[in-house]
Amino acid sequence: MTEQTFERYDWTVEKEEAGERIDKFLTMQEGEWSRSQVQAWVKEGRVTVNDAPIKNNYKVAMDDEISLRVPPPKELKIEAQAMDLDIVYEDSDVVVVNKPRGLVVHPALGHYTGTLVNGLMHHCKDLSGINGVMRPGIVHRIDKDTSGLLMIAKNDKAHASLAAQLKEHTVNRKYVALVHGEIPHEMGTIDAPIGRDPKNRQQMAVVFGNSKPAVTHFVVLERMKDFTLVELKLETGRTHQIRVHMKYIGYPLAGDPKYGPRKTLDINGQALHAKTLGFIHPSTGEYMEFEAEIPQELQAEIQFIREQKC
Repeated sequence: MTEQTFERYDWTVEKEEAGERIDKFLTMQEGEWSRSQVQAWVKEGRVTVNDAPIKNNYKVAMDDEISLRVPPPKELKIEAQAMDLDIVYEDSDVVVVNKPRGLVVHPALGHYTGTLVNGLMHHCKDLSGINGVMRPGIVHRIDKDTSGLLMIAKNDKAHASLAAQLKEHTVNRKYVALVHGEIPHEMGTIDAPIGRDPKNRQQMAVVFGNSKPAVTHFVVLERMKDFTLVELKLETGRTHQIRVHMKYIGYPLAGDPKYGPRKTLDINGQALHAKTLGFIHPSTGEYMEFEAEIPQELQAEIQFIREQKC
């Protein structure tokens, strides 16, 4: 089994977490891991602290660097599944897909079917293997309940090129979101680092320790009664970046069950759509840009709010 087949996770211990047993610390990071499973991984040497193996009675200290390599289940095979995919563009190197709301991008522990990857494996036989068996072809991802454009690599050369563009922040990614409140500014930039929320390990937050730089630019498209429609451009690509940043400045995404007021719109999940995707083609060197219209469900909700303005 190659290193690529493992899922790797890394954390830095915060002050308030110091003193916890390593098995408890790890189960706090991911709700789906049982303590007995974590203890087995520790015994197998899959958990290191500051690059050294430890025992289950180890108590973490502030600034400890924790790493975990989670193996896939034995004889794991991700099955191809017939799926009605909205393919915006395809050639021998890349596929651009318009992902619907509600579709998970790639398999994860305990969830191996019904994902975009399952559908892609049925649609095309060649996908890059850089991200291992769980995420073939996946260069970047968007959340389950976020709709919109994703680029998929069909070979390792294309994957490396697209991943490098993401790292260098040269991929043009624009989103449209409906947020709570009426933003008074015409545009703005949110430059605030994002890391794991120390008060809720299942969420991300703007934190100034154990975090990574994150920058989001926004432009107001339309103000409505108690809501604003905005276009957002990502300069970085942190987990839940738009959702966390808009909450941070006081305008959380409408319908967001994790970071905003619940059940404010008649949609399942956050009102967020990846509208524009532009990148340099890995083989031709040509700049390519694609757009996907806001889904009808979200358009209907926006129209309903517009009509409440008067």
